[in-house]
Amino acid sequence: MAEGSGDALLDQLQTRLAPAQWPLPLARLPEGTALVGGAVRDGLLDRLQEQPDLDLVVPSDAIALTQALAQELQGTCVVLDAERSIARLVIGGWTVDIARQDGDRIEDDLWRRDYRLNAIAVSLQPWGELWDPTGGLSDLQQGYLTAVSEANLTDDPLRLLRGLRLIAEIPLTISSQTMGWIERHAARLPEAAPERILAELQRLVRGDHADVAIAALTSLPLLHPWAAGGQPPTPSDIEGLSTEEAAAAVPLARLTALVSDEGLSQLRASRALRQRCKRLRLWQERIGQAPESLPESDRLQLHEELEGDLPALALQMPMPEKKIWLRRWRDAEDPLFHPRSPIDGNGLLTALEVEPGPRLGRLLHHLKLEHAFGRIQTPSEALKEAKHFLTRESEAL
Repeated sequence: MAEGSGDALLDQLQTRLAPAQWPLPLARLPEGTALVGGAVRDGLLDRLQEQPDLDLVVPSDAIALTQALAQELQGTCVVLDAERSIARLVIGGWTVDIARQDGDRIEDDLWRRDYRLNAIAVSLQPWGELWDPTGGLSDLQQGYLTAVSEANLTDDPLRLLRGLRLIAEIPLTISSQTMGWIERHAARLPEAAPERILAELQRLVRGDHADVAIAALTSLPLLHPWAAGGQPPTPSDIEGLSTEEAAAAVPLARLTALVSDEGLSQLRASRALRQRCKRLRLWQERIGQAPESLPESDRLQLHEELEGDLPALALQMPMPEKKIWLRRWRDAEDPLFHPRSPIDGNGLLTALEVEPGPRLGRLLHHLKLEHAFGRIQTPSEALKEAKHFLTRESEAL
């Protein structure tokens, strides 16, 4: 966390926020504009991303301001909430949410926010004042997560889940009172928009401290309408994966364990994400800890369907098998872990009298299987086996 107080704290925060690098000139903002929420929190913790999402509060009509800024700066304006006057400015890869101040003073607005560490604001126009009416700075210093009030959590039930997402991203201890409020009102989470719930979950499972958050999450009824009841990977399961492999595999495995296929559909996950989770779940259930016992055709299907996500499946394997599978998966030339035919469909069409259609599809699948298990390797061997395959099919008719 930023150290010091008063001017020293503001100077350190200004250095980390680097507003001169934003695509939105501060001079274009009306007097009374303040930066609130995550960017202030992360600036104080020195964990800002290169292009942090910015949340601004302005004293007047935020939608009209955002529309004018979008036109002037060649950005895009998206109205998020017309009734509460909240809009989003998308410009140069940055996202800037602009909201009309809730209340007569900025302090009134901050008292209506979710958690105390998110209820800190710094004035942008003019620069130079820090507001912390609820005690957020103290929470940051002590590593606590404390809700501003019980009513604030229920005003937007997504905030119930957001608290656990925050402890997944930041090493925090949630106060017992706040945990009690989340548990008391957990059944209200479905009142939030499903897309917002999924977005929070996807951030939660990617968090550096997600294991702590997931332990809290599974002890609460928050996800009951969509729960899968699976076992998320443990820290020991991740052993053997590189940092890059774990970054892709672990969130997928966590989400698959937490949310059912029907739950993902209800939360309006993309078709691609639903398919990835469904396939991973299917093969987790099928192979147990003995994948080598599968028939060849099933092994090929496994690697075709999970080629990109195989490390997520390897998480559940004992270490000897996991090492072997990861080593083979890292080899882009491994014919089973990256299935392909030594000769493609066009090559077969040119060399053989076979028409496009189901027969060609069966032939390509057969060649891929033979190649995967080392019985053919070269295009010439594939062409020879293709002739044998077509002859056998013709004789069987």
